[in-house]
Amino acid sequence: MDIGDKWPYVYDQMCNDLPIIVESLDDLPASAELDRRNFRKRGTKSLAHFPMNVDGEQIGYLGFSTVREIEWDNERLGHLRLMGEVMANLLSGLRKEARLRGAFKKIRELKQRLEAENSVLRKTVSEGDGSHSWEFVGGSPAMLQVLRKIEQVAPTDSSVLITGETGAGKELVAHAIHAKSHRADRSFIKVNCAALPSQLIESELFGHVKGAFTGAIANQMGRFEVADGGTIFLDEVGELPLELQPKLLRVLQSGEFNPVGSSESRRCDVRVVAATNRDLQSEIGQQRFRDDLFYRISVFPIHVPPLRDRREDIPLLTAFFLQRLRGRIGKRIDQIAPETVDQLAAYAWPGNVRELTNVLERAMITSSGSTLKLDGHSTLLPASPIALKDAGEDASIGRTLEEVERDYIQSVCDTCGWRIRGTGGAAEVLGLHPSTLRSRMKKLGIRRPGG
Repeated sequence: MDIGDKWPYVYDQMCNDLPIIVESLDDLPASAELDRRNFRKRGTKSLAHFPMNVDGEQIGYLGFSTVREIEWDNERLGHLRLMGEVMANLLSGLRKEARLRGAFKKIRELKQRLEAENSVLRKTVSEGDGSHSWEFVGGSPAMLQVLRKIEQVAPTDSSVLITGETGAGKELVAHAIHAKSHRADRSFIKVNCAALPSQLIESELFGHVKGAFTGAIANQMGRFEVADGGTIFLDEVGELPLELQPKLLRVLQSGEFNPVGSSESRRCDVRVVAATNRDLQSEIGQQRFRDDLFYRISVFPIHVPPLRDRREDIPLLTAFFLQRLRGRIGKRIDQIAPETVDQLAAYAWPGNVRELTNVLERAMITSSGSTLKLDGHSTLLPASPIALKDAGEDASIGRTLEEVERDYIQSVCDTCGWRIRGTGGAAEVLGLHPSTLRSRMKKLGIRRPGG
C-alpha cells in the first residue's frame, strides 16, 4: 500500500515540505482523520515530524512518535531538529558518495568501451583498403537495382547477406546500409573473418576474461560488444570456422554471447551485415557452413554485380577515380588516350572496381603530360572481340575527361527521368549532393531536353 493511502495528511505535509508537531492526536485537523485512526492503532500519542533539507533540497522526512502524550518544548524540538540536520547531512553525503561511485563506474565503463572501440578501429583500418566513403558511382541498371535494395532494407534491423566477387564493392554496400539506417550515429565495426587466426577469432568476436588463455592478461571486449547499438559487418563470413558458427547463430537469435573463459552471458543489440564471395549453398552441401546460420544471415540478400556486367559505369568511374587521385599523386590528367579508352572498356576486370582503381593509379603515375595512357607492360587485354566492338566508334578517338563525364551524367539523367534529388534521383545515383550535381551540370553545359 502506498504511504499516501494510509497516511494522506502526513504525505501531503511531507510533499509540501511542512512539519507536523502535535502533543495529542486530537490536535490533528479534521482532514487527518484516517491518519489519526492509524496512529491510534499503533499506540501513538504525540508526533514530531520534520522535513530534512540540505542546500534547499529535501532528501528525507524524519518522524518521532511517543507512546504517551508529551509537551514539545523548545529544548526538545531543538534537539530533534539538530538530530535531523545531522542525519540529513549524513544522508546527503552518502548520496553524493553513491553518485560519485556511480559516476566513476560509468567513466570506467566508458573508458573501457572507448579503448575497445579504438583498438577495434585500429585493427579495422589496418585490415581495410583505406576507403571510408560509401557513395556509389554509376547509373547502370544493375547498380540501380542494388541502390533500390539498399533503400528498402536500410531502415530495418534485418540481417543482410551481400554476395559478389572480390573487389566488386560489397563493403561499400554494407557502409551504405549502415549510413542510411537508424543506427547511423553508432559504431560500424568490420570483422574480416578470413584475416583472423582461427584460434583467436572467437575472442575477437565475443571478447575474453583475464586468464582465459595464455596471453589473456586482462579482460577484453569483443567486437559484438563494441558494436552494441550499431552495425557489425562480417566480411568473408564463409571463412568462419564451423565450430564457431553455432555461437554466431546464438547471437543472431537471442543477442546473447559468452566471452571466452566466462560462464556469464552478456547481451548486445547489433545489426548484422555479412558478405561473402563464396557460394554458401555449395558450402552447405559440403558441410562447411550451417544451413540454419545461412538462413539467419540471409534474410535480405543483395548481389553486387561484377564490373564486366556494368561496363557502362566505367567512364564515370574512371573520371571519378582520376579526380580523386589527382590530389594524392599531384598530377593533372585532362584527357584519355584513345587506345586506353578501348582497353578500359573491353577488359574483363576480374578484380572489379578495386582493380580498376589500381590500374588507373598506376597509369596516372606512368603517364607523361596530361593524357592518360596505360604503361607498356599493362596486362589489360580485350575481354572479347564483341566487347571491344561494343566500346563504340566514339571510344576510338581521343576524349577529354569532361566529355566522358558530360556524356555519362546526361545518360544517368535520362535514366532517372531528369529527376535530380530524392530517392532514385540522379544525384543519389551519382553519389553527389544535388546542388553539387546542378553546379557540375551547369559547368558542363548539360540541359534537360526541351528545358
